[in-house]
Amino acid sequence: MKLTDRTGVGADNHTQGMELLALHRITELIGSAVDLETTLQKILGVLENTLQMERATLLFLDKVKQKLVIRASCGLSAHEELRGVYNLDEGVCGKIFQTCSPFVVPDIESEPLFLNRTGARTRVSRSKISFLGVPVVVGGNPEGVLTVDRLFGDEVFFEEDVRFLTILATLVAQFVMLHREIEKKEARLIEENQSLKAKLHQVHGDHFIIGHSKPMQEVFSIIDKISSSNVTALLLGESGTGKELVARAIHEGGSRKDKPFVKINCAALPETLLESELFGHERGAFTGAHAERPGRFELADGGTIFLDEIGEMPLALQAKMLRVLQEKQFERIGGSRTYDVDVRIVAATNVSLELAVEEGSFRADLYYRLNVVPLVLPPLRERNEDIPLLFSHFLGKSNERNNKQIKLTSELLDFMITYPWPGNVREMQNLVERMVILAENDRLTLADLPPNFFKTEKPPREVEKKNEAIVQRTVEPKRKSLQEIEKIEIEAALRRNGWVQVRAAKELGLTERQIGYRIRKYGLNRYDSFR
Repeated sequence: MKLTDRTGVGADNHTQGMELLALHRITELIGSAVDLETTLQKILGVLENTLQMERATLLFLDKVKQKLVIRASCGLSAHEELRGVYNLDEGVCGKIFQTCSPFVVPDIESEPLFLNRTGARTRVSRSKISFLGVPVVVGGNPEGVLTVDRLFGDEVFFEEDVRFLTILATLVAQFVMLHREIEKKEARLIEENQSLKAKLHQVHGDHFIIGHSKPMQEVFSIIDKISSSNVTALLLGESGTGKELVARAIHEGGSRKDKPFVKINCAALPETLLESELFGHERGAFTGAHAERPGRFELADGGTIFLDEIGEMPLALQAKMLRVLQEKQFERIGGSRTYDVDVRIVAATNVSLELAVEEGSFRADLYYRLNVVPLVLPPLRERNEDIPLLFSHFLGKSNERNNKQIKLTSELLDFMITYPWPGNVREMQNLVERMVILAENDRLTLADLPPNFFKTEKPPREVEKKNEAIVQRTVEPKRKSLQEIEKIEIEAALRRNGWVQVRAAKELGLTERQIGYRIRKYGLNRYDSFR
């Protein structure tokens, strides 16, 4: 129907005031909106409460079904909403959608296009109802229809109502566009977050290497570079830094990932048993050898063998290990048959093999064969920024295992970041499990920490005390300068640690960069020290 003013006069000041009030309330709703459907429903509620526009509905295009369906309403039951489905060219709503123009039905009883598909008007006298609808245009294209019911009366002005509803439909369209942009942004953030997690949490089966600090990014970079090759890798670092996880990452990142990953701790077994575990034995080779048994190298054929604590391997076994590295061949204990194996070797140690070579407890030729690609795993105290991420990961896993929902306080997290973690990641994992199991509340605090945690001093402070004592003993009688004392102590630490800078720095409580700077500053040289 062509728009006309039923009374022929404009809206009075009171009507304009109510419209402004309604718009003010609606803009407040949109400004604080979170959920699309809930906000749209509240907007329609304002129409009824402020302007007496009843049974307001917002229909939107279902792009899959190619039909107009009710997304929000006021005054309709859920069952009535479900019935409000229209073809794109059906009834008044279809006409509004197709023509992208407003439509007014002064008397729904006399309008054949008015279908009353919802059945919502059966509860009231249909002879006193008008029906108004305007299109909702998003980005220049019709996407929906906004409709309301009006009661007959001289105070009703259709043109003013349509003008107001058109303004409201524009606001709704902008709100829908904003909501879609937010959804797109959230989708991008989720995708980026998943991508970031994939980088921070290098997943290898059920194993996680977690960290976004610079030292860990360097570790990830080396893993990526060597995984695809068969090069021997030597993992260095303190106990508990995750050397086995890195070994698995190297294995599963390469072409051997579908083959066995076999591990053995060289420090956990005496020499005779270790040789049997590594290379196997024949029946009757020694007392108790009632049957032949393949060794770990045979079991790892085609895959990877992880030799943990390689620095503790007895000298007598090292020669046989060197042959396996060089020729990929060995014999079982008590046998003469030579076995050929295709095995990638990843070794790990928390001691200085260079120092062990100088002391004569480790073969130099084996060391050089193992030290093809050394990979130093940083201690946890040197990657503080990873601590919140690691703690959160272990807390989530422990909550899952123990069927709890425990969280941590910021006070505890601050303490975790400053704690030196002498046991590194393994210590943190065990601590979190203990705290979750023994927790009496739903939040972990400093009170949940074991008492010994407050007695542990940072390694740098221990070294600082030691240096203070040295200074007190040295300065008084000899009157040396602090620089001379520092030079003497650094050179002495280097000598004690076989000139391995990492170990000397650890003893002195310095970083590798700090000790390197002092070595250059004082012109220290291992060869000069023997003159």
